[in-house]
Amino acid sequence: MRAVVFDHHGTPAEVRDVPDPHPAPHGVVVRVEATGLCRSDWHGWMGHDPDITLPHVPGHELAGVVEAVGAGVTGWHPGDRVTVPFVCACGSCPSCAAGDQQVCERQTQPGFTHWGSFAQYVALDHADVNLVAVPQDMSYATAASLGCRFATAFRAVVQQGRAAAGEWVSVYGCGGVGLSAVMIAAACGARVVAVDVSPRALDLAGKFGAAHCVDASDTADPAATVRDLTSGGAHLSLDALGSPATAAASVNSLRRRGRHIQVGLLPSPDGTTPVPLARAIALELELRGSHGMPAHAYPALLELVRARTLRPDLLVTRTITLDQAPQALAAMGTAGPAGVTVIEPWV
Repeated sequence: MRAVVFDHHGTPAEVRDVPDPHPAPHGVVVRVEATGLCRSDWHGWMGHDPDITLPHVPGHELAGVVEAVGAGVTGWHPGDRVTVPFVCACGSCPSCAAGDQQVCERQTQPGFTHWGSFAQYVALDHADVNLVAVPQDMSYATAASLGCRFATAFRAVVQQGRAAAGEWVSVYGCGGVGLSAVMIAAACGARVVAVDVSPRALDLAGKFGAAHCVDASDTADPAATVRDLTSGGAHLSLDALGSPATAAASVNSLRRRGRHIQVGLLPSPDGTTPVPLARAIALELELRGSHGMPAHAYPALLELVRARTLRPDLLVTRTITLDQAPQALAAMGTAGPAGVTVIEPWV
């Protein structure tokens, strides 16, 4: 099969022929019809994820068709249309037993713990726990966009953040996760303040329901601007980018007893990120992380998509080929195209 491979962190990846994968007894091999290009893939390429061994094939947002099935799989068959969360759970640890597969103690992640979906085929573990059926009337590009960014944003806004109608929600970073969060929070009836440095990203945020769009490059203190726009601060704020500056600004944007959700990854040389905890104490703020969404929670999201209450398809602004993927991956470290880029490996 053809796949995007990098041999060293931070050096150009290339498309080359590699052996086809084979399913584990509990797993499947999926023919990849669409796979998203995510900033998390860039973090992995840069060496920010300790699970990656080289050489490596990135990619974790995918949709496609089951090609081969392991002997122990009972619920899936060749030809099934599927997607998968980026966290593949084991199904048997205490966290999985509690329904918290997104923090499985023995989780695997395509594109991180093993070769991923920037390829024509990908192997996935524990298929009976992790695969999600894709409706016949849903495109593979739309299904792929659910796998990490949209599903992560859905759980961050709805379950972890508990967004409610009439509340103010601020979203820092309007890439794929942030724009998804804007759309979902607006669908919940919240009033959204979107913060970014890209005019194109802010334009999309406005189209997806943001009541206010703040250009962070045009203000010395974005958090103060958010507090002014919301008459005292947001009830809920998300850092969807993942930087010390946006994490701190998100916390500083909150009103008393507000809720901060950290969604964007925060790599740093010493593994820590400064957070304004003095404000968290004084205002009794709630600080939580959000790490994907388990497969069993997808049906509620899929129903909202099928009802067109949520439109993840509108987030897909660019489709590229596998040959274009290495350059696009490297460009994720800078301000790239707004919205979601989807790779079609067979084009």
